[in-house]
Amino acid sequence: MEKDKFIPEKLINRQKYIDHAVKYIDKDIIKVFSGQRRVGKSYMLYQVAQHIINSNTEANIVFINKELAEYRFINTEFQLIEYLKNKDTARYNYLFIDEVQEIKGFENALRSLLADRKWDIWCSGSNASFLSIDIAGIMSGRSIEFRIGALSYTEFLDFHHLDDTDNALLKYLKFGGLPYLINLSLDDLTVFEYLRGVYNTILFKDIVNRHGIRNIHFLENLVQFSADHIGSLLSSNKISEYLKSQGIRMATVRVLEYLNYLTDAFFLKKIKRTDIKGKRVFEVGEKYFFEDLGLRNLIAGFSMNDIGKIIENAVLLHLQYNGFEVHTVALNDKEIDFVGTRANEKIYVQVAYLIPDQKVYEREFGNLRKIDDNYPKYVVSMDPVISTGNLGIKHIHLREFLKMEI
Repeated sequence: MEKDKFIPEKLINRQKYIDHAVKYIDKDIIKVFSGQRRVGKSYMLYQVAQHIINSNTEANIVFINKELAEYRFINTEFQLIEYLKNKDTARYNYLFIDEVQEIKGFENALRSLLADRKWDIWCSGSNASFLSIDIAGIMSGRSIEFRIGALSYTEFLDFHHLDDTDNALLKYLKFGGLPYLINLSLDDLTVFEYLRGVYNTILFKDIVNRHGIRNIHFLENLVQFSADHIGSLLSSNKISEYLKSQGIRMATVRVLEYLNYLTDAFFLKKIKRTDIKGKRVFEVGEKYFFEDLGLRNLIAGFSMNDIGKIIENAVLLHLQYNGFEVHTVALNDKEIDFVGTRANEKIYVQVAYLIPDQKVYEREFGNLRKIDDNYPKYVVSMDPVISTGNLGIKHIHLREFLKMEI
């Protein structure tokens, strides 16, 4: 295979990710793009490969895509090592493996290849547990993970050549940010038919088959419950009691196990609840959100009755896209929707669909007023912006917040 033939003709850069990743080219460390299926990890590998090709005419690139039939024979670490024999033919050798977790014992092969110092190694993977245990654990600090998410709102506008309008925002909130949607008509029938296929692949390949799950009905009901309750404080006991009311009996330990499978597949995001100082993590009461808004809406339906939940999910995705570690905060008897931390930075965010009256105003702004530090504080909603004069608390429209480089 010629070194540039595997790269698609249509390649739209996701510059925020690529600028960070290319700093590690030719570094003696394994680079891993992680994330849910279909969020564009393969294309991040292509973009790095293209960057290398453009800057180094001597580069020898080997690209293994485990989703292609021609590479399905590479199922074990030994088959991978055998395949790579005599392929390190240049001074600069670059190995790319897409969906590396499909190769049994891949971590042993990568450790051996890294020790040989003949390859610059780049991988992608769709299972958090496999990657954290098998790569980060075994490589002892000699790996770095780049977490790839669905398209941000600004990327969505760029990919779909849309102007920043209320209609474009609604499309983003409804259809989500899977990159392949640029190849489809943005209508309900077409988009949700595609998303159904993605959902089935994640559910059955990444969860059911990988973990040998037999009670698929329970798993699907758990996903439905999660979609209906995004942004709500949940516990395994609460979920178990709800399912019991639906005639489904499942031990709380099994509920936790299945939730972990869903988060390991990067399908759900678990947001922990801390105190205001971030030192205490509460064991009961986490929030679950979706990696992609479109998949959430496929499962639960898109309704303006749920718009508050959906925009809360969108705000979380934007905070994480900007590199923040995010928690929800318990503040005495109050809750702060999100606190994001990044190095020595911090940001507080309250989210509401609308602020129609003084009661809602006091709830959203009053909670933030109780925090006595000088970090940025925002109330995000879809109202016209209110001039608050509230101790540095800024009211901002959702569209503007999703365009912010925080």
